[in-house]
Amino acid sequence: MGAVGIGFVVYLLVIFTVGLLTAHLNKTLPDYFLAGRRLGPWVVAFSERASGESGWMILGLTGLAYATGLGDPSGTKLEPAFWTGVGGVTGVISAWVLVAGRLRKESERLGALTVPRFFELRFKGQDPTIRFVATGIIAFCFTFYIAAQFDAAGKSLQQTFGWAHLAGVMVGAAIIVFYTVMGGFFAVAWTDFFQGWIMITTLVLLPLVTLVHLGGFGGLADKINMVDPQLLTLTGGRSGWTLVAGILGGFGVGIGYLGQPHLMARYMSIRKITDVKVARRIAIVWSFFSYGGAVLMGLVALAYFGGGKFADPERMMPELAMTIFPAWFAGILISGALAAMMSTADSQLLVTTSSVSEDVYHASLNPEAEQRHLLFVSRLATLVIGIFGIALSQLPQSIFDKVLFAWGGLGAAFGPALVLTLWWPKTTRNGVLAGMLAGFLTVVVWDNIPWGSHLYSLVPGFITAIVVNITVSLIDQRRA
Repeated sequence: MGAVGIGFVVYLLVIFTVGLLTAHLNKTLPDYFLAGRRLGPWVVAFSERASGESGWMILGLTGLAYATGLGDPSGTKLEPAFWTGVGGVTGVISAWVLVAGRLRKESERLGALTVPRFFELRFKGQDPTIRFVATGIIAFCFTFYIAAQFDAAGKSLQQTFGWAHLAGVMVGAAIIVFYTVMGGFFAVAWTDFFQGWIMITTLVLLPLVTLVHLGGFGGLADKINMVDPQLLTLTGGRSGWTLVAGILGGFGVGIGYLGQPHLMARYMSIRKITDVKVARRIAIVWSFFSYGGAVLMGLVALAYFGGGKFADPERMMPELAMTIFPAWFAGILISGALAAMMSTADSQLLVTTSSVSEDVYHASLNPEAEQRHLLFVSRLATLVIGIFGIALSQLPQSIFDKVLFAWGGLGAAFGPALVLTLWWPKTTRNGVLAGMLAGFLTVVVWDNIPWGSHLYSLVPGFITAIVVNITVSLIDQRRA
């Protein structure tokens, strides 16, 4: 086994160990889904950030910056790399400020373990309609999202070890499903904590060391200018609506953070309300370094390799790591790509599982089920959903595109609903339900119409959801 393989195996052994050590901690559904609401701020912050920044960042965003520079002068992408980074950091800050603290407090007061259950209890107590709609949206979107993470595993292992893509998908999926089934949220959160450190190390160290090889920012600029000077401009030579749409698309990615159920689970799991401020600071600093490092990595790779080296730009990061660093260390950094994928896929597996087993099976089909039986059902659901994710990972879309679709659907459905529910007292059950459906359906329709390609679907979806939610809530208020 080569040095790269040794570094990779060491990483996997750590992940397996965490899964085994945390398995005995799960005795109830609150343990399995939220770690009993007793996680500290560092673990929650790193887990939230690691699960929020999946393979789409460490492979997708870095690949985007490599292929199109800061502003995408080709105009082929709705979300240029620079504006995606700015929008992402802004979105992280917004979610921690607007949602985290209030959702933690309200979810504990209501006894809610999931986002669908939170909405149900917040408005009516026993309302299967709003719970089923929310669960259906989560299951639909997360299946695509999980598939994107498995796809990231396949690409990383294929580029690093020469494996077949499907073999890489199977190995990555098997690891994730194993420790998620065994350890539940405890395993997910603690593996995310370690994976978060690997991710931030990869995203900061690899581009900085490569930058030194290039002779600093001056050498970087000289080499990229030889390819196309517009690659280093914030506008990418765009103007008019093309420029505005690119900026809106970047910020559209950011507002999606307000409605991601796997991130909401982190807020709900934190030990006490006062820990939210500490976790928020950690998460925001992590975001600045990770987004900045991802964009810089694409640029230094463009300068180092030149344009057009990779038919698939999302395979760039593993090649750069193996070129710049010794093989054993490159193996650890390449694990950062797997860490990004795993830390998101495990979270989404768990959230989807919780929606199926808690919001459908327990709440509606078998409310008297014992905790041991519910844990078995949850673990079985995790396995089945993982298998669906493997199948969908073979779809031809890029990691970036798969994630953007799922991210848009979830962000439009749940972002406005959560913010309005937590901050606007006049929000009603009907307003939330109508807004949730309107936002999600807008994203689905927008992604399938010809002129929809001119603006990221989350932007119109989010706006539509807000307008519908407020309008219906005000109508309900007048009728009351």
